Amino acid sequence: MRRRPHRSPGPSPRPPGPRGTRAPLSPRHRFRLVVPLVLLAFVASVLLIEGYTTRGFAGDQEGRAGRPASGGPRVIADGGPVVDTTHGHLRTYRPPARTVVLTFDDGPDPTWTPRILAVLDHYGTPGTFFVTGQQTVRHPEVLRRVIRSGHEVGVHTFSHPDLATQSASAVDRELALTQLALAGAAGINTSLMRMPYSSTISALDSRAWTVTRRLGEKGYVLAFIDQDTEDWRRPGARVIADAAMPDPPAGGVVLLHDAGGDRSQTVEALQSLIPRLKAQGYRFTTLAGLVGTDSFTSPVGTGELWQGRFFVAAVTVSGAAVSAVGVLLLVVGSLVLARCVVLLVLAGRHARRHRRRHTALHRPVTRPVSVVVPAYDEELCIRKTLRSLAASDHPVEIIVVDDGSHDRTADLARSLALENVTVVRQPNGGKASALNNGVMRASHDLVVMLDADTVFAPSTVGRLVQPFADPRVGAVAGNAKVGNRRHLLGRWQHIEYVMGFNLDRRMYDLLHCMPTIPGAAGAFRVEALRDAGMMSADTLAEDTDITMALHRAGWEIRYAPDALAWTEAPASLRQLWRQRYRWSYGTMQAAWKHRHALVERGPAGRFGRLGLPLLTVFQILTPLLAPLIDILALYGLVFGNPLTTVLAWSGVLAVQAVCAAYAFHLDGERLRPLWALPLQQVVYRQVMYLVLVQACLTAIHGYRLPWQRLNRSGDVMLPPQPSTHRT
Repeated sequence: MRRRPHRSPGPSPRPPGPRGTRAPLSPRHRFRLVVPLVLLAFVASVLLIEGYTTRGFAGDQEGRAGRPASGGPRVIADGGPVVDTTHGHLRTYRPPARTVVLTFDDGPDPTWTPRILAVLDHYGTPGTFFVTGQQTVRHPEVLRRVIRSGHEVGVHTFSHPDLATQSASAVDRELALTQLALAGAAGINTSLMRMPYSSTISALDSRAWTVTRRLGEKGYVLAFIDQDTEDWRRPGARVIADAAMPDPPAGGVVLLHDAGGDRSQTVEALQSLIPRLKAQGYRFTTLAGLVGTDSFTSPVGTGELWQGRFFVAAVTVSGAAVSAVGVLLLVVGSLVLARCVVLLVLAGRHARRHRRRHTALHRPVTRPVSVVVPAYDEELCIRKTLRSLAASDHPVEIIVVDDGSHDRTADLARSLALENVTVVRQPNGGKASALNNGVMRASHDLVVMLDADTVFAPSTVGRLVQPFADPRVGAVAGNAKVGNRRHLLGRWQHIEYVMGFNLDRRMYDLLHCMPTIPGAAGAFRVEALRDAGMMSADTLAEDTDITMALHRAGWEIRYAPDALAWTEAPASLRQLWRQRYRWSYGTMQAAWKHRHALVERGPAGRFGRLGLPLLTVFQILTPLLAPLIDILALYGLVFGNPLTTVLAWSGVLAVQAVCAAYAFHLDGERLRPLWALPLQQVVYRQVMYLVLVQACLTAIHGYRLPWQRLNRSGDVMLPPQPSTHRT
């Protein structure tokens, strides 16, 4: 919605500083500036934790093929599947005859690990579970069940990378995070490890051997395998059981999986494998038993325990938060998409209805109109504004209300010596006071209001007052456009005005719930203004306030898309921030002031139950979630499917582009500025989000925001009215 600020400071809850100086930010104000950034950082942290701890990994099979086996010492290559290089030793261990160690990789899994545990416990068979940190922090209760059942636990890294391809720092990070997950989930650490994508000891290549030595220096005993069941291929339970059988009378370390996919065949294979091995005289042990030690695990200290618990809790919270955000974005995304469709349909219908009104036989409004121009320190703009009004093809009287300006605004207005221009000086009292003063001095029953930095086309006043042919109409909103759009920031605002403000107004016009008559171009019936209580200084958005008051007073409000006005938009991000901060806060003030419309009857109730919810959902709640679209896009690029992410984000942008193109078509605007739309969605939208968050915090805090004057350049240009204007 378009709200044009008046630069008059008006009454302020705190004394102003010397002119030309800027008071230092108070602690409360600094807090409101920092909180939006903290919120963004929190969301980014949550996504980072969730992405890193839950991103999928390939099974062991993905990394085994294609690497020649060479580089390991002969004593290792000819040794057993358990390698101990700790403390400078170089030893391997081989299972004794008819001894089997059942090992399970990639868990714990909430579905398959408990089923495997049930089979092992049924037969009284120990197992060794090589767990990943990702699965551990996601399912800590499953790991605790493994330990309570007396089974052995080893490390399988955090996110299952091929350690032979990782840097030393990346390997250290994988180990540290996994141990932290074990500490938080079960209060233990372990010195037993199996590297992802490892196989038999004879397949150990030079790169893997280098990592093995380094892991040994860190105190890890490495486990390789004798029997690879390849259960990840799901070849059938019988094939898996046959592949797990050592050649009698040899023993073996058997590789199975309890996660990473459907492991129903593994569970079924165990139910036949264990009795079959026992029938042939095999016994079962753990790797600790094989090495001759009591256990590879040890309890952690209090400090590490609480660090681990905090880590697991953070992952749990991040998972819940991301799930909630996903559902919320799905709901909001559906609402936004539905709103875009409704906007396009209603905007087209509005354009057709407006054309029919122009061609229908009706008595035009030709009586003179009073134009009120409130001004505060507008010497750069006032001459251009008054000359555009003097060129109007509709009879007007022009009342300039100088609201205590410190510059030559009033003198310049008088020096133009334009016919029907009256300059009134008053002590500084704020924009609402200046407008009311102008209305009281108006000679006619119709009053047009515009800001002193706004330029009208010759036809604007005449087109703006035509809806007053209907006696039920109390006010009319004009079509405000950006008059200084030569730079990128101006183009972004130009797109926003045409697409966001004016396209919305077409919808609101059809639904009879217009929330704002822009200060840059609005017309009022004096009788309606009096019914609504005149302009009020209760809020910073006096235009939104009076619009809502008119609805509650029973007057209809229309939109005249062919009543064009060009206004000066902020030329810097700082100025834009200050302007939109005031707009957002003022809108919240006005909505709260008129909240009782929700339960009122008649036109007030219609606006309250339709206009206020639309305003709240699409002007406050939905923009607050806008940055999540871009954050989740980055999340998808890093942790998800990049192609899917790019297509999804492009789809959102395409919807925006269609709406923008149609809005530009209806307004008779060239499509060329739309090249800036993608960058606007990435950069401009985030600025608007931060502004809105700050305004929400100000509203919650209850602080009364004073007026802040925006710097003007007088750079508004009056382009020729488009001949292709569609209305």
